[in-house]
Amino acid sequence: MTQERNWAENFTYSAERVARPQSTDELRDVIRGGGQIRAIGSRHCFNDIADTTGTLISLAELPREIEVTGDSVKFSGGLRYGDIAPVLQEHGRALANLASLPHISVAGAIATGTHGSGDKLGSLATAVRSITFVTSEGDEVVFEGTDTDFGGAPVHLGALGIVTELELATEPSYDIAQHTFDGPRWADVLSDYDAVTGLGDSVSLFTTWRDTERADQLWVKTRGNGVDERVVSRLGAVPADGARHPILGVDPIACNPQRGVKGPWFERLPHFRMDFTPSVGAELQSEFLIAREDAPAAIEAISKIAHVISPLLFVNEIRSVAASELWLDPAYGRDSVALHFTWHRDEPAVRAVLVELEAALAPFGARPHWGKVYTTPGEAVAALYPRFDDFRELRAKLDPAGRLLNEYSRRIGL
Repeated sequence: MTQERNWAENFTYSAERVARPQSTDELRDVIRGGGQIRAIGSRHCFNDIADTTGTLISLAELPREIEVTGDSVKFSGGLRYGDIAPVLQEHGRALANLASLPHISVAGAIATGTHGSGDKLGSLATAVRSITFVTSEGDEVVFEGTDTDFGGAPVHLGALGIVTELELATEPSYDIAQHTFDGPRWADVLSDYDAVTGLGDSVSLFTTWRDTERADQLWVKTRGNGVDERVVSRLGAVPADGARHPILGVDPIACNPQRGVKGPWFERLPHFRMDFTPSVGAELQSEFLIAREDAPAAIEAISKIAHVISPLLFVNEIRSVAASELWLDPAYGRDSVALHFTWHRDEPAVRAVLVELEAALAPFGARPHWGKVYTTPGEAVAALYPRFDDFRELRAKLDPAGRLLNEYSRRIGL
């Protein structure tokens, strides 16, 4: 049995082996070998979503094929955002959005509904033009945007097949600048939340909840020439006097340039640089998406249990995500706000705190990130998605023998 672990080292996979095919033909040979299978990406999930009792399949050694044509890019399924972004830049193209770190595999980020930030920007999966799977029976299946079942394909939780190729929409390359501010007052943030998230193309609030009167930081990433100083002043925030890390006290050397210095989109939209370990490494993560209109009330609910969560918290990041029509996207059907928690790596203690946190967020229909730590029962999570039954049918169609099923997928009713 393999002793492979995830990136945060809080989870050990139970697979018998890890296969690393170097071609699609080798991938099919692995699949034909029988048994349970599951794809594994860059291992940035914090739970057992990618686990299996059989064979884990890594596509990291497939040929690094990237084809930029017109307004899209096609590439092989094992690549990371940090792999494709410089190539796009060389062709004068860009993606509309990125997550906070470029180290993650594109296929894995899309499969779990991972996102960046922006009032007008959907999750990373909304950029998908087409997605190609090799199914558990060895067949190639391509979903394109005009297909009836396309809404179930991008955010697929690893349950439809092994992703061998992706096509994403692109746009002309652009520059962006990061501006960081200290100490915005919560009362003023929540009284006009739209004005805060509208300060830039991508906006993040960071807090440790050790102070319930003020957030620690406000980060604004903008294609424009500056940030509306009137709004910033109204929040009681002040420009940072130097580079910042999202977690106070951590050296910002791992972070992309700030202080309003413009640079290429892929060197500003992520918080972290590709050549450094992101965040703190030894950590756990949880995240919950709520309807945008509920954000002020939900943030106030969190503030009331600040004393419970702050001892285990590195940082809470809050950012916006536009609605999508992808069936299992946590932002499905509603403009959303993501409440992201980076915890100390003490899983029993974190899970105990999550019970109270999730209870506080339950009135808002909070949808947990599929790849992070949560305690909400699987059937309750499935009930939050109007198209879940449609996805269940699609999964059964593509994987009739259930070779892609695992403990996680059974827990949520697949």
